[in-house]
Amino acid sequence: MAKFKIIVADPETGKSKTVELEETRAVPLIGRKIGETIDGSVVGLSGHKVRITGGSDKDGFPMRPDVHGGVRRNILLSGGVGFKPKTKGQRRRKTLRGNVITDEVVQINMKIVEKPKRVKKAEKPSEGGGEAAEKTAEAA
Repeated sequence: MAKFKIIVADPETGKSKTVELEETRAVPLIGRKIGETIDGSVVGLSGHKVRITGGSDKDGFPMRPDVHGGVRRNILLSGGVGFKPKTKGQRRRKTLRGNVITDEVVQINMKIVEKPKRVKKAEKPSEGGGEAAEKTAEAA
């Protein structure tokens, strides 16, 4: 069965959290594509919305958003995910994984795109402070 290591990044704080999903908890992610926004309760962040940004398979080949399907392919690249050219115009054929999450994917990268709205509590009038306390202090 599927076992995923999920890395969830929070762009606001710059921190990331690692979550491991196995068996039935991992099933909702199978068949999803890079760029999809899903409910955060799948990875233990209820109320959040998270976007799938990438991942890698069991042999370390990265997922690329513009490669369709969940299979490995040899693609001629001039830059982007999976290849950084050393010289201008350099191209190279590299093996990459498609943009669909399958059982062979081990690591999935996500980022938080929406946090739950916090309800502000009604402010209580402060005791022993404020303008009323200042006026009584002046009168005395």
